[in-house]
Amino acid sequence: MNGPDKNQKFPLANYNRLCFLKNVVKNPNIIVGDYTYYDDFENVANFEKNVKYHFDFIDDKLIIGKFCMIASDVKFIMNGANHLTNALTTYPFAIFGNGWENAMDGKNYPNKGNIIIGNDVWIGYNATIMAGVNIGDGAIIATNSTIIKDVKPYSIVGGNPGKEIKMRFSKDTISKLLNLKWWNWDIEKITKHIQNLTNYNIDQLIELNNVR
Repeated sequence: MNGPDKNQKFPLANYNRLCFLKNVVKNPNIIVGDYTYYDDFENVANFEKNVKYHFDFIDDKLIIGKFCMIASDVKFIMNGANHLTNALTTYPFAIFGNGWENAMDGKNYPNKGNIIIGNDVWIGYNATIMAGVNIGDGAIIATNSTIIKDVKPYSIVGGNPGKEIKMRFSKDTISKLLNLKWWNWDIEKITKHIQNLTNYNIDQLIELNNVR
């Protein structure tokens, strides 16, 4: 066997609160890689409810890589939440019409871009990720964190606002992991090296990758 079927909604038998997320989301502007899972205390449908202010007319995207782990109540705040900040008031007059509909003529609400989550990222319970943030491969986001700026690959970040706590590995090991990109291997190869992926010896994994 080569692991669970990546096209299953619920890969754990008799348990429907953990899903392979790509098989559950319906919004075409939420793009999810294989084997990324979402675990919810109540219902996996809550994931899309927690992608906030995600309006079709803005066309921003939430992009999540492969083999990510996303805990319950993680929230993504998209660009539809933004108001003018380089004006005398942040109040959104135009949405109410009735003589206010032209308030935004010649102006645009801020758009910080897509939210991009790398591969093998673990996002803890009740974390919040803001619009435009890029979280690097292998990062860990601590419980209850609010992430307002980019997160380095293989860093551990926590707090509000999120700050780097430490790096998971040395610069050399991180460089090797980012070059190896194990998440792009075919599933047979991943299965073959599963013991090596769950230990701490990057050089051994590279050696095995080169010879097998």
